[in-house]
Amino acid sequence: MSKKHSSPFGNQSRLISRRSMLSLTVAATAGLALAPGVVRAAGGTRRVVVWSEGTANVDKGSKEVYPNDINKAVADGLQGLAGWEVVTATLSDPAQGLDADRLDHTDVLIWWGHKKHAEVSDDLVNRIDQRVRTQGMGFIGLHSTHFAKPFKKLMGTACSWREYVADGTSVKISVKAPEHPICKGVKDFSLPKIERYGEPFKVPTPDAVPLDGVYLKPNGATEPGRMGLCWTIGKGRVFYFTPGHETYNDFFLPEVQLILRNAVEWAAPSKS
Repeated sequence: MSKKHSSPFGNQSRLISRRSMLSLTVAATAGLALAPGVVRAAGGTRRVVVWSEGTANVDKGSKEVYPNDINKAVADGLQGLAGWEVVTATLSDPAQGLDADRLDHTDVLIWWGHKKHAEVSDDLVNRIDQRVRTQGMGFIGLHSTHFAKPFKKLMGTACSWREYVADGTSVKISVKAPEHPICKGVKDFSLPKIERYGEPFKVPTPDAVPLDGVYLKPNGATEPGRMGLCWTIGKGRVFYFTPGHETYNDFFLPEVQLILRNAVEWAAPSKS
């Protein structure tokens, strides 16, 4: 009768096989985590989503300034935030860039819109509103986002300015509340061009106006205008920043990038 001889490498082979399977499982999981639409924050990491309607890198006059769209420029300026995952989203993405899973795992949502406000679904607007009011997600509106449906829903007012003029006006932005977290490290600075939004601004009385401004018109006349306004809406915090016209390079400027980094930290819900 012949005897069966076990290979001296049998146990080692099975061990290698198990290790290989484990490696493949880890690799597959990592690949899933990096797939578009299912990006997940690492353990203990908070998430900021930078949303744009996707017109700045298409329209004549703005695509030279923002060839990768405004959301990419803003996101690049946030990369220095420690402990944050920065994600970009756009209107043309599936679920308009904010499916239920992504939105439910977003700590702060930054929004830039201009021409396609009406295309944002009411269902998404309602979900954003609820995430801010009842769950404390932060919301940051940039420039022409004053007419964006989520911002108007949160404010509950017309959100209109008296006028909108791009005529070569410049602005000096001043730190009105140096003790406010959004102003940490920020000094007064000027923008050589800005689309002038004339007061009054039809929004609820803000909790704070950390950033103020004075427009200098081409004819030499000056006019005041608020540059940064803050509200508490339910459990959430909202910040609106007036500059950010698509034909000006505001979002590449270090002063603006610092303000937005500070605003993300300020708007985020408290760590549990």
